[in-house]
Amino acid sequence: MSMSKSYGNLLVIGLLVIAAFTGWGIVNALREASQQAVAPSVGVATQVQQFFNPTPTIYPNGATVVRQIQSLARLETAQYTLEKVIAAETGQGALSGLFGDKLLFVAHGEVIAGVDLSQLQPNDVVVSPEGRVTIIMPAAEVFISRLDNEKSYVYDRQTGLFTKGDINLESVARQAAEDQLRQGALEDGILNLAQSNANNVIDRLLRTLNFTEVYIVTATPTP
Repeated sequence: MSMSKSYGNLLVIGLLVIAAFTGWGIVNALREASQQAVAPSVGVATQVQQFFNPTPTIYPNGATVVRQIQSLARLETAQYTLEKVIAAETGQGALSGLFGDKLLFVAHGEVIAGVDLSQLQPNDVVVSPEGRVTIIMPAAEVFISRLDNEKSYVYDRQTGLFTKGDINLESVARQAAEDQLRQGALEDGILNLAQSNANNVIDRLLRTLNFTEVYIVTATPTP
């Protein structure tokens, strides 16, 4: 009888242990299920709150925009190069062989154009609360027009029998070359190219400041 009683006690204890583990598993499963059920509801609540109370987007004011753009200073956005032969002469005519002076000058130079953003004024920029910015850009201008002295040279010079040549003739040729260089760049549309490139640069800059709409107007060039 004592042996049967001992086995009975062991059986009862085993059943109690199994019941305890089973109960713990059920409670743990219910806890996880409740947490998973609450998480989506919290996420939905957050989305609803963000919908009715969105975080406002802060746009820079006009003065800040002007400072950002003016920091670019003189924005060089187009370059034009030229190599041309210039003829300069003096004392030509029937006695050119005696008193004449003629030279051929090979000119190599460049013209650089862009927009001077330091001219931008606060009233040239208008910012709206909706994220729209309108800016009046300064007109493009020629910054540099110069000859490359290392690449420019006198190719040929012919003087009359009774003259040593005009000491100013080469200077005249250089000046003519600079004038033709600048005029050629203008005729090829260097200012239009410089303006377009500058506007693209400013457009990209303003969009990095969170503006969604950018309107750029070019100011009337100064004669």
